[in-house]
Amino acid sequence: MKQRNTTPPRIAQKLLLRFLRADLAEEVLGDLDEKFYQSLKEKHPFRAKANYWFQVLNYARPFAIRRSTRNLTHYDMYQTYFKIGWRNLLRQKMYSIIKIGGFAFGIAVCLLISLYIKDELSYDQNLINHQRVFRIYAEFEDNGTVQRDTWWHAPFASTLKIDYPEVEDAARINAVPLFGAGSKEFRRAEIPDNSYDDGFVYADASILKLLEIPMVYGSTEALNAPKTIVLSRRKAEKYFPHENPIGKLVVLNNDDKNPFTVAGVMEDRPSNSHFQYDFLITLKNFEFWPGEGTSWCCTNYQTYVLLKPDTDPRAFQEKVTRGTIQKYILPQLIKDGVPNPEELLKKAQLGLQPIADIHLDSHIKDGLSHADRKTILIFGGIALFVLVIACINFINLSTAKSANRAREVGIRKVVGSVRQDLIQQFLTESMIVSLLAFLLGLLLAALLMPSFNTLVAKSLSIPYFDWHALAIFVLAIFGVGLVAGLYPSFFLSHFKPIEVMKGSLSKGSKGSNLRGALVVFQFTISIVLIVGTLVISQQMNFVLNQKIGFVKDQVLILQGTGTLDKQIESFKNELKDLPSVQSVTVSDYLPVKGTKRNGNTFRNKDTQKEERGIFGQNWVVDVDYVKTMGMQLVAGRNFDERIASDSAGAIINQAMARQLNLSDPVGKVITNGREYTVLGVVEDFHFETMRQNVEPLMMRLGKSASMMAIKLQSPHMTQAIDEITGKWNKFSPHQPIRYSFLDESYAAMYDDVHRTRQIFTAFSLVAIAIACLGLFALSAFMIEQRTKEIGIRLVLGASVTSVFRLLTFNFLLLVFISIIVATPIAWYLMSRWLQDFAYRVELSAGVFVLAGLSAVAVALGTVGYQSWRAGLMRPVESLRSE
Repeated sequence: MKQRNTTPPRIAQKLLLRFLRADLAEEVLGDLDEKFYQSLKEKHPFRAKANYWFQVLNYARPFAIRRSTRNLTHYDMYQTYFKIGWRNLLRQKMYSIIKIGGFAFGIAVCLLISLYIKDELSYDQNLINHQRVFRIYAEFEDNGTVQRDTWWHAPFASTLKIDYPEVEDAARINAVPLFGAGSKEFRRAEIPDNSYDDGFVYADASILKLLEIPMVYGSTEALNAPKTIVLSRRKAEKYFPHENPIGKLVVLNNDDKNPFTVAGVMEDRPSNSHFQYDFLITLKNFEFWPGEGTSWCCTNYQTYVLLKPDTDPRAFQEKVTRGTIQKYILPQLIKDGVPNPEELLKKAQLGLQPIADIHLDSHIKDGLSHADRKTILIFGGIALFVLVIACINFINLSTAKSANRAREVGIRKVVGSVRQDLIQQFLTESMIVSLLAFLLGLLLAALLMPSFNTLVAKSLSIPYFDWHALAIFVLAIFGVGLVAGLYPSFFLSHFKPIEVMKGSLSKGSKGSNLRGALVVFQFTISIVLIVGTLVISQQMNFVLNQKIGFVKDQVLILQGTGTLDKQIESFKNELKDLPSVQSVTVSDYLPVKGTKRNGNTFRNKDTQKEERGIFGQNWVVDVDYVKTMGMQLVAGRNFDERIASDSAGAIINQAMARQLNLSDPVGKVITNGREYTVLGVVEDFHFETMRQNVEPLMMRLGKSASMMAIKLQSPHMTQAIDEITGKWNKFSPHQPIRYSFLDESYAAMYDDVHRTRQIFTAFSLVAIAIACLGLFALSAFMIEQRTKEIGIRLVLGASVTSVFRLLTFNFLLLVFISIIVATPIAWYLMSRWLQDFAYRVELSAGVFVLAGLSAVAVALGTVGYQSWRAGLMRPVESLRSE
């Protein structure tokens, strides 16, 4: 087709002329026009123009591009900057290694902690509707103390869906060990051997949909039938390898009469979810006791809600508080005969906890393990300060060696360099250091990752191929390089040629107020970290060695004994006959985490009409419990199986006696709906962590048989365990023995404190090491600058000791200033940290003295070695050039 009026695109021609070399322009334009008109004869004008554009862009190559003299100069200049910077790094190897090495360690620490913090802050963020999903908690006042917990009544979830149109869905879970959640014996119905497993929870069918749990087999309606169970993928693969388990029968706790049907398999829960369960047992048509499903008497369920879009959570919270309290809770309290129920509920309210906040909200009781916001802030501060310490090394060494660069700056200014070019030169050197440090830091982080994962109990990894992470890495390289290099660049580029040629800058470079301030900052941070490590270690030792009210040593906890059923007493008696066993008790209620708890409201019978009661624990034990646990009776007597009335008796702790105002508690009657006569009072013992005060507690006789505690008296622990195992295999041949030790379980309650101590210790050492690297290099350079002065002093009769004192005094003075600055900061921070513990150590002056002496010793060792060597130097060597 012939298009006579069509011409080549003008914009393309103008663009070509802008970047094309002048000597090629006429020839190239002629060729392109010829090709264009030839193409126009054969193709549509649109295709001919598109082809012309393609040819224009094809000429945008280095050989054809026209560069201005200014651009060419900039290109060559940056190339020169890079060469000069690289040569400087190679020329001063020790200082380069310290700069890059310190940077790399700081970057590695910062990267590791950043990954940890990112993981902690990412919990439950993967839900599409996470901004609309809440867990409901209650806030109330108990004896003047504000309490928050997540336990609700059985009909609460269904009531929310009926009474409040703002609720799109609601679901309950029961994770209370008292009702069988947590750990169970599990097996396929056709297999006789049991396996112990944990991660069991009772749940409504709607929980799968509400929490957006993806299914491998089955649907989110899987729990909608009675006697059904949903397994996680890993558990399904464990018990039903390479098969679809839907429809298969399983048996829990050896109860063959009540098997469950596998109705679905869900994906394994991600590690950054608070909902870490592997077995979901349906609550469909299920009650833990007759009438429980419609009763507002007891609180055993956690309740989640999904609000409809555009619902105001705050307004809904106020609405549901008023409606639930007035319509359901207040009538129940009146029915129960609670005195002054209106006054009791006056300050009570319901709260909505966003699902993404659950992991970090440790102030709400829910039985889960939580991270601590304070700890995350502390770790974030450590990461930042370690990186800042590394940047300070760069700044100090760059400015300290200013005399060595002064002549270069002076000459370049004389021959025409402007300050902007010099700043660009020094910033380029800083970027080179930053790039090398980041590459080395990534390598260090990768090497340290396995140890760090062990330290923080996570499975973190470096996201090498995540473009968000890559973008952050690139920005961080330029950002850190800019921050670290900005001051040295302006400092070095301001030198005046006349001063340089006179040599007047050499003296000024020996001392700098800024360098001194930065050294003070480095050691201030290091001392704060040392104090933190010492205080956390003291608190850890305190909680592990403090008198706790029971004897935790040589007590073996035997688990899964509930499957022995009627044989449990015979098994207990045979264990008691073993020479290695001192005593045995059967009870699921033990003073360590992961065992049963049962909270009730207690009242003094004599004053129950006037007093509203106190909240306390109701434990079921046997007659040997107090003896086996080594508890001390401070009043009254222990249970006696020969006295029938002891079945209605109770032993309480001192906290319950105090809070019920029982000055002489033995013989008094207390009630929690049932009446119990107080037989004895035991000394308060810690059954939760020392973050909490000891709560009121009552022990009564009964059966709670899934655990057994065995007090051993044999020095040969292995032999004792073998004897117990032999008895176990006799009574339960199809169930492997499971046991732990009470002291280990008690220590595990403080794993988070132990982990914090380890992290503080590790990063304190890193911070101190980086600070010392900088101090070592700085002192080496200062001594190098004063070599002739030292030689003259030695010739004039100065002793090695006086030279040593001369060279170390200024550095030690900076460390003493750091101690003065760090002490109030460390005291404030550690006082705040200790406030989380109801029982804690007192901050003593000894901790700060020890931290200060440690810092002085480290600084003296770092500077002292070089100072002593300088004092031993032969004067002839330093004065040879004179």
